[in-house]
Amino acid sequence: MNESTELRHQPDGGTQALLTLVRFVLPALIVLSGILLAAIGQRESAYLAGALLVSAGVSVALLNLLYRVGVRGDKDRGREEQAREHFDRTGNWPSE
Repeated sequence: MNESTELRHQPDGGTQALLTLVRFVLPALIVLSGILLAAIGQRESAYLAGALLVSAGVSVALLNLLYRVGVRGDKDRGREEQAREHFDRTGNWPSE
């Protein structure tokens, strides 16, 4: 399997569900648990632990976002490489 084929791979249903779980549900649960801990704990240590959990949940969400942006950049580079190969073969840029 070449690189351009790998870039176009679409995840199946089970993999898509796992990706949704990691991208959205996991960070939301971490943030929610931090908020609940701070609300229920009513002590300074509970507030601090809740703030740490909220920070961790936001970090997980941002890491997922940064990874997705990086993968999108790889796809763009793959399309650019294919366009350059087409230009080398034909002398015309594909969008012309």
